[in-house]
Amino acid sequence: MLSNQNTKTLTHVIYLHGFRSSPQSTKASRLTSLFSSTYPDVHWWCPQLPPSPLQASKLILEETANWPKESMAVIGSSLGGFYATWLAHRYDCKAILINPAIDPARDLAKYIGEHSTWHDPNERMYFAPAYIEELRHLYVGEFKHPQKVFALIAKGDEVLDWREMTGRYPQGPQLVLEESDHGVSDFELHIPRLLQFLFASI
Repeated sequence: MLSNQNTKTLTHVIYLHGFRSSPQSTKASRLTSLFSSTYPDVHWWCPQLPPSPLQASKLILEETANWPKESMAVIGSSLGGFYATWLAHRYDCKAILINPAIDPARDLAKYIGEHSTWHDPNERMYFAPAYIEELRHLYVGEFKHPQKVFALIAKGDEVLDWREMTGRYPQGPQLVLEESDHGVSDFELHIPRLLQFLFASI
């Protein structure tokens, strides 16, 4: 684990969860605990995102509008990785993408309707048809500084195609896991590498 002295290069971090997920996910909870205990001087924000991509993007922009872009970072998993890609492109800030969704407008079209959430089966969410077009509006092109975008990709991802993920970010640093899964069940093993990227000067 890195020492607290390195946090001068990082002041703000936002974590964006995936589809049907929440701040209670394993990765989000682990990182929330880590930053709270080890990097208390770094402003950490892990919001519950609304199902609407338009509303999610507005929430993200409102909260981060006054953040220092040169010392902030965004971390996103799955659909959150798609949102993180959009935010990093907009702000030209650092990003860590964990098995990021590449074309959610295509992939989520079959999920229109009501769903339970992963962490509370009694909690329901509705994914509306209009959200597909909202996702299309958030798609971005190439990065101005691709070295600021780090992708953690599992070949064993059972939801997304790892080849499509690696092909989306060809010029940035990548950690491609030979196995693992969509949720990155061995996430703990890779935290030191993610922290190294977050706190390094670029």
